Amino acid sequence: MTRIWDTIEQTLVGLLGACALLIGMVQVVGRYITPEHAIGWAEEVIVYLAIWAIMIVSSHLVRSDGHVRPDLVLRILPPQAQRWVEVFNCLVALAFCFGMVWYGWEIVETSWMLDETSATGLAFPMWLYYLALPVGGLLMFVRYVIRLVRYAVFFDPATMVIGHGISHELPVDPDAPPA
Repeated sequence: MTRIWDTIEQTLVGLLGACALLIGMVQVVGRYITPEHAIGWAEEVIVYLAIWAIMIVSSHLVRSDGHVRPDLVLRILPPQAQRWVEVFNCLVALAFCFGMVWYGWEIVETSWMLDETSATGLAFPMWLYYLALPVGGLLMFVRYVIRLVRYAVFFDPATMVIGHGISHELPVDPDAPPA
């Protein structure tokens, strides 16, 4: 299931990045080669696409252990201590992500009620832009729940080390009957 989720996220981020690149290229060509074809809303849309891509890819960073953190300190701890530091980290991150979802949704709701649009001629509905915050927070929240369960319940010091070496599948009990 997580591979499908990863594929969807990576595809969306790739498409958002490709669209931003294409719009940027059209803008540059239009501005310097054929000014009559320049588009005035390019920078605005590129920012919207980039923010959505960043919020989506943040979820994948949780899965792949790619967020910035004090790995050096964690690596000097024994595996059991690493485990409980990771559990604590997940709990703090869950609280933060919950706040992102909660307050992000309030921002989206307010923008929707006010019918807020961008100040440019594009008049982009800002609630769509702000929606990246609760969506990204929710994606990260779910990933941190999975990570918390993995460390709190299925911890295996042989395969779950701090850093980019975390196994992304739940450990399999060799004594369990086949499913």
